[in-house]
Amino acid sequence: MKRILFTVALAALVGVTTASAQERAGAGRIELGMFPGGGVFFGSSSNDAEPSFGNYTVGGGVTFNANRSVGFEGEVGSAVGVKQSFTFDGTAFTGQTTPCLFAYSGNIVVNPFGNDRPLVPYAAMGVGGLRLLKTDEVAVLGVTNPTNFLTGNVGGGLKWFSRNHWGARADYRLIAVDKNLSAPEFFGSREIRYGHRVYAGILLTY
Repeated sequence: MKRILFTVALAALVGVTTASAQERAGAGRIELGMFPGGGVFFGSSSNDAEPSFGNYTVGGGVTFNANRSVGFEGEVGSAVGVKQSFTFDGTAFTGQTTPCLFAYSGNIVVNPFGNDRPLVPYAAMGVGGLRLLKTDEVAVLGVTNPTNFLTGNVGGGLKWFSRNHWGARADYRLIAVDKNLSAPEFFGSREIRYGHRVYAGILLTY
């Protein structure tokens, strides 16, 4: 009788341990991501005609994990213009709001060590678009019409899963914005512009 009780207790302990380990597993099939805070910084053009500036970023995305190694991500976000100082077209601006940007992309996400673990490093790359928005605050910069650009991105980051249904994410992307001859002289009319975007956010998994 004692042997039977011991066997049952051992089986229950193994079951609880296994269930606990499964509860702490990594990503699910679907990930919903939200990043309430981050930033993007564009350096000046090669001849300094287009100034460097940085914006505050917010956004979110959905990732479908085809398997433990590869996922497909759709992402949208907004880079909100903030007041800053820079020199443009020979004029020094102080406390000038920069143009707002709206961006979207489709990306491939690769998890080199798999995503069935609490810590998941990943690499990502993709293509998308960026829209330079017109607002009253940036008319003085010559941004009087919205402009669309093609973009590409490459980067990576780290995901941390506390439990099976939620986690956190830190992400970095190098963004290339293709030039558009109809763009205002402030941004994107002369050459490809490169930006660095970073953010931290939360994940919900299913």
